Amino acid sequence: MKVNRDIIVQAALRLLDDTGLEDLTLRKLAQSLDIQAPTLYWHFKSKDALIDEMATLVLVGGADHLVPETPSDDWRVWVATFGHGLRKTLLAYRDGGRMIAGTRLTNTLFQETAERIGGHLTQAGFTTRQAVTLLSAVYTFAVSFVIEEQAVFPKPGERSPAYDIEVRKTQLDPDAFPLLREAGEVLFDRFDQRFDESIDLMLRGAATLLQR
Repeated sequence: MKVNRDIIVQAALRLLDDTGLEDLTLRKLAQSLDIQAPTLYWHFKSKDALIDEMATLVLVGGADHLVPETPSDDWRVWVATFGHGLRKTLLAYRDGGRMIAGTRLTNTLFQETAERIGGHLTQAGFTTRQAVTLLSAVYTFAVSFVIEEQAVFPKPGERSPAYDIEVRKTQLDPDAFPLLREAGEVLFDRFDQRFDESIDLMLRGAATLLQR
């Protein structure tokens, strides 16, 4: 089979769902494509280079989720949609958060979406620095949130036994850690609710900048 970069990256994303990020190797990818390793290395010199391309494709593919479906002049809608859309995009892939973290994008298509969102923030009255800081904070939070979420649920609906809430509670002395004993249900369950609440806190904080 004649392969190109797009075919390789699509195959890598499918393999990612089967193996997870740690066990995703160029050798396994070559085997899944039924090609020789040198052919694969001709397109990608390293696993890091491959992951950069995978991350770029994932973010660009999720661009429609990052902006409001209907026109809005409310900057809060743009920021909230960006955060929720990014989480949705990353959760579509096993280890999606870890895959994206620290990657270098190979084209500017994702930046075009970020530029569009940032433009709405500056039009609302944020300075360039404030707009960039807010979007980067939401981006960093969403990525790290998904990393933690996928540690608890490596696959949708399948909780890792390492995050058994009741077991965790028994390991904490109720007199020394009364708050943390109850925190398990907040930290390791109902991720949708905590993400909503977290984004709301960030929006409320950002709103105070415009009120000054």
